[in-house]
Amino acid sequence: MAKTRTLRSDILFAFTLALACYLAWLVRDALVLLYVSALFAVVLSPLVSAIANVRVHRWQPFRRIAVPVLLVLVVGALIAFGFLALPPVIRDLNQFAKELPDKLPAILEKFQQMPFVGQIDTGSLIQKIQGSASGAATYLLVSFSDWAGKLADIAVCVILTIYFILEGDQAYHWFLSFFPEEGRTRLDTALQRARLRMGKWLLGQGSLMLILGVTSTVVFSALGLRYAYALGVLTGLLNIIPVLGAAFCIGLCLVVAAIDSWGRVAGVAIFYFIYIQVENSLLIPRIMRSSVNLPGLAILSALLIGSALEGVVGAMVSVPSAVLVAVLVDEYLIQKDQEITPEK
Repeated sequence: MAKTRTLRSDILFAFTLALACYLAWLVRDALVLLYVSALFAVVLSPLVSAIANVRVHRWQPFRRIAVPVLLVLVVGALIAFGFLALPPVIRDLNQFAKELPDKLPAILEKFQQMPFVGQIDTGSLIQKIQGSASGAATYLLVSFSDWAGKLADIAVCVILTIYFILEGDQAYHWFLSFFPEEGRTRLDTALQRARLRMGKWLLGQGSLMLILGVTSTVVFSALGLRYAYALGVLTGLLNIIPVLGAAFCIGLCLVVAAIDSWGRVAGVAIFYFIYIQVENSLLIPRIMRSSVNLPGLAILSALLIGSALEGVVGAMVSVPSAVLVAVLVDEYLIQKDQEITPEK
């Protein structure tokens, strides 16, 4: 009789698990939003705490309004960036669009002078570019709904992140209540250790972003590169995405430099070459080794998986997710070597 009940319970458990997996697959987009929002909340919590602990003598003016202050700072930074960086870019794009039909043959002729490009048929290329203009416009109109959906997801993610920051402790203890009491303390200790490492990662990553953004802006201004401020800020911000962010910024800066002169292209290339060497040999070991403590292969694997699952957002949360997985694996799967006491 006991064996029959055990078999029935196993079958019921397997059926329930399969049903839960199926339901999770149906609502996978919502679950991804919840996970990303919760992860952002965990990463941003030290920053919110730092704002709340700001003191003016014995007065803490931001203790109860730390989250609104953080939002105001972010929105203010975006507005300042828009006013200072975007107007020259928009003006030059409008001017370039007006002059493109007349300048396109000259641009292609200059392009043909580059090595290994002289065999390209300029006439057919011009026809393809002109013919693809209407197709590009149609594609933009069709994909407008997709972009609107992405913007809606970003807005929902921001709102959920705020709620997780404000009510995260209640949700966290509710989550722990699903586990047996004897394993709850162990899981809580592991998750708290992961939270501390994520906070250190944010501090280290923010330092690297600030260093790269400031040095890029200074170097681009010294080179006389157009949009130096916008490119410097963008380079610093996209440094939060490992590998892909830096690769995109390098390509974009080289393209912008190529508009003016090959000397600026060489200057940008030399700057990035020197900075990458300094970052890999000096900055990352000093700033990130103690915080992330992950091998490069693990970071690259997490980046590839996150990018494949959720694109840019997945790449942004890939390293914190890898930290969380590493802590849980170290706690529950890796067998620790126990001290062997000699027999007396």
